[in-house]
Amino acid sequence: MKYIESLREGERINEVYLCKFKQAALTKAGKPYDNVILQDKTGTLDAKIWDPGSVGIDEFDAMDYVAVTGDITSFQGNLQLSIKRVRKVGEGEYDPKDYLPATDKNVDEMYEELMGFVNSVKNPYLSRLLHSFFDDANFAKAFKFHSAAKSVHHGFVGGLLEHTVNVTRNCDYFAQNYPFLNRDMLLTAAMFHDIGKLKELSTFPENDYTDAGQLLGHIIIGTEWIGEKIREIDGFPEVLANELKHCILAHHGELEYGSPKKPALVEALALSFADNLDAKMETVRELLNNVPDNNLTWQGYNRLLESNIRKTSC
Repeated sequence: MKYIESLREGERINEVYLCKFKQAALTKAGKPYDNVILQDKTGTLDAKIWDPGSVGIDEFDAMDYVAVTGDITSFQGNLQLSIKRVRKVGEGEYDPKDYLPATDKNVDEMYEELMGFVNSVKNPYLSRLLHSFFDDANFAKAFKFHSAAKSVHHGFVGGLLEHTVNVTRNCDYFAQNYPFLNRDMLLTAAMFHDIGKLKELSTFPENDYTDAGQLLGHIIIGTEWIGEKIREIDGFPEVLANELKHCILAHHGELEYGSPKKPALVEALALSFADNLDAKMETVRELLNNVPDNNLTWQGYNRLLESNIRKTSC
C-alpha cells in the first residue's frame, strides 16, 4: 500500500483509502464536481472528482472504503488527487488498521498498567467503583480503542487509554511528592476524568461528536455515569461521592476551558495540572513529530498552547 504521507506530485496512483468526507459542489462556471477527503493512518488527502457522471465513477459515501485511480497534482502548495476512477470496496479488500491513526504503544500493556493503579487504590468504595468499570470486558474493549479527542491531542485509536495512563502516572508522581494529597481520591479521579469521551465521541472511523457530546460534553456525561454506578454501591458515602464528582467537574481547571466548577479541592487542582500537562506535551509532540531535528522553523501560532513554537537547537 502507498501511504498518503509518501505521495508526491506527478504520481498516478491506484490505491484503497477511507473516504472521510464527500460533498457535491459547483465550479465558478456552474459545472458540478465532488469534494472528497481521503484518509489513511498517515494523514489525509484532498481530492476532486471533476466529472462525477463519467464512466468509472461509482456511487460511494463518506466513511466508505474506496479504491481510487487518479493523478497527484499540487494546488496552492498542497497535494491534491484528481480522481479518474473510483469504486466502493468490500470487507476483505482492506485492513482497517492501515486507515486509522493509532497509538504507537502496546494497548494491552497500557491497560495492564492502568489495572495496576486500580488495584493500588485502598479505599473500599473507590476500589469497588473502579472495578465496576475497568473489570468489565465490554468497557475495557471500548476504552482501549477510543480516542481522547476529535482533534487537538490523542485523537487516535488508543488515545483515550494512553492519555488516561499518562495523567494517572502524573497524579501518582504528585501524590509521592506532595504527601498531603489523598492518593486514592486523586488516582481514582485521574482514571475516571475522561470516561465521558466514550459517549461524547463516536467510534472510529467517524470519531465525531455524538448528539449527547454536543449537548452535554464529556465532563457532564462522565460525572453522570459515575453517579449512576455510585448509586449501585450500598453505603457509598455521600461526601466521598461529591468530592470525586467535583474532581471530574473541575478537571479542566478554568470555567473558560469548559469546567463547570473551578477546583475547590487540592486533588481537583492536582488533576487539572496533570491533565493539562499531558494534553500540552502531546500537542507539542504531534506538532513537531514530522519536523526534522535540524529544522528550526517556527511552526505558527497554536491555539491550545497560545504560542508560536519551534524545535530546540540541540
